[in-house]
Amino acid sequence: MTLPTARSDPFGPPDGLAALRPLSRLAYPDGHLGWLAGGHAVVRVVLSDPRFSSRTELKHPPVPMGQGELGADLVRPGMFVHMDPPGHTRYRGLLTGQFTLRRMRRLEPRIQQLVEAQLDAMKREGPPADLVTAFALPLSSLVICELLGVPYADRERFQQASAVVMGNGSTGEEVMRAYASLYACVGELVAARHTEPADDLVSGLLATDELTDEELINVSLLLLIAGHETTANMVALGAYRLLVDPGQMTKLHGDPAAAVEELLRYLSVVHIGPVRVALEDIELEGEIIRAGESVAVSLPAANHDPGRFENPDRLHFGRHASGHLAFGHGVHQCLGQQLARIELRLAYTALFRRFPGLRLAVPPQEVMMRTDMLVYGVHRLPVAW
Repeated sequence: MTLPTARSDPFGPPDGLAALRPLSRLAYPDGHLGWLAGGHAVVRVVLSDPRFSSRTELKHPPVPMGQGELGADLVRPGMFVHMDPPGHTRYRGLLTGQFTLRRMRRLEPRIQQLVEAQLDAMKREGPPADLVTAFALPLSSLVICELLGVPYADRERFQQASAVVMGNGSTGEEVMRAYASLYACVGELVAARHTEPADDLVSGLLATDELTDEELINVSLLLLIAGHETTANMVALGAYRLLVDPGQMTKLHGDPAAAVEELLRYLSVVHIGPVRVALEDIELEGEIIRAGESVAVSLPAANHDPGRFENPDRLHFGRHASGHLAFGHGVHQCLGQQLARIELRLAYTALFRRFPGLRLAVPPQEVMMRTDMLVYGVHRLPVAW
């Protein structure tokens, strides 16, 4: 079995994925025979058991990718998501101090300002608008640039390069060029912060005196790409889901925080991977995963597991969606999850408060989905009001 990617429901998991729970054999594009983990409990084990490695050089990608030539860059110092403890632990410890809930809450008024300013600009331009380019992408860029200290003037350069790096259809040469552009952009920021510190994450990490410039650049690159792509696609895809079911709007405004958790679970935009590799023979669900075999984790399958969530294929804002795995699990769980929650809550509530008559400007079947990207969402979302 190869990894299912086709969807009859643009908001639900890929067709056929449910039948592969909790653990199934998976044929990888490069000929490797590994596994797919889709049960909620199994996914938690794979993502938390130290016998499963995150090291890039050991993994086999579950879909064809143009990132093969990028392998050497992904194991450079600072690329901690591709490391195992104890190397990973050092970087994670330094960053945890920069992502405290208190610091994220301090950013909330500024994020609110950015949301309102972006909606002001969209309103001035008038309908119709593409909600991706008019709101979701620039807002996500503004927030992550605010956190790291990246000049917003560099946003277009960053957006274009990160889209190439994250695209399944990108060639190896395209990925390398885009990655070099991102590296140069962040390198310029780090150099500037040596002489002009500011109240941002890059300056905070420099002040620890624990990282080389190369490490700091690579750490920042990871945060830029991860924070930008995932949140932007959640904003747009969540808005699309609400627009085709306007009855959910009242429930959204009634408890925005709970609605965000349910949207995170229901949509699960990180729809391909992560991947782990068994470091030794491991028995799981009555199967033996041999040392060296890759295990692709399906977060959509886990978040729609009926063994964990009742009636999981229904979007239900009254549900207690805690325990979902949209941010992963274990030592690699998303560092920026509290920032993402704040951004999503403010974005959804302000969007539908400011534009109560917001509607799709095209039939739903004409909205193009991002099935060709590592992060799921919409390529464009034409709206009117």
